[in-house]
Amino acid sequence: MKFSFRDAINGQQAHIRETFEIEDPIFNRSDIRRIAPVNVDLTAAAEDDDLVGVTGKLTTTLDVNCSRCLTPHTETVVIPFHEHFKLTDSTTDLPADDADDVIYVTDERVNLIPYVEEAVFVHLPFTTLCREDCKGLCPTCGTNRNDKDCGCSNERIDPRLAGLKDFFKN
Repeated sequence: MKFSFRDAINGQQAHIRETFEIEDPIFNRSDIRRIAPVNVDLTAAAEDDDLVGVTGKLTTTLDVNCSRCLTPHTETVVIPFHEHFKLTDSTTDLPADDADDVIYVTDERVNLIPYVEEAVFVHLPFTTLCREDCKGLCPTCGTNRNDKDCGCSNERIDPRLAGLKDFFKN
């Protein structure tokens, strides 16, 4: 998944449409069971000041567990992608006045794989829900409250005010 920096600067847009298998971003996530191959749809085109902008979107499907009830479900994620690249002789002496969002590269063939992986990792949902009104699991008996009401009393009384509980029974 590469594009030629010189070709892009000379006005030749590069269209990158590939399917990319990714595994690294989910190795520490127990709620994500599987990530489908990422569909990459990007365009590399020249911008001002010898910059090449790569824009487009990344689309993937996640097999995840609901954060409240642990029910497995599938979620589609569409990730916007926008990066700026600039060719330089050395990455050690970078100009201090340029914006932080410019990525300096030394090779004319720019490999986009690390940037795609980073974008997917950053945009993975922090928590996932099977549905917006998910009731979760009962903290007392563990029953999935979406399926049935267990009838457990989960009322918690502050121990400092527990003595007042009996006061209002009369």
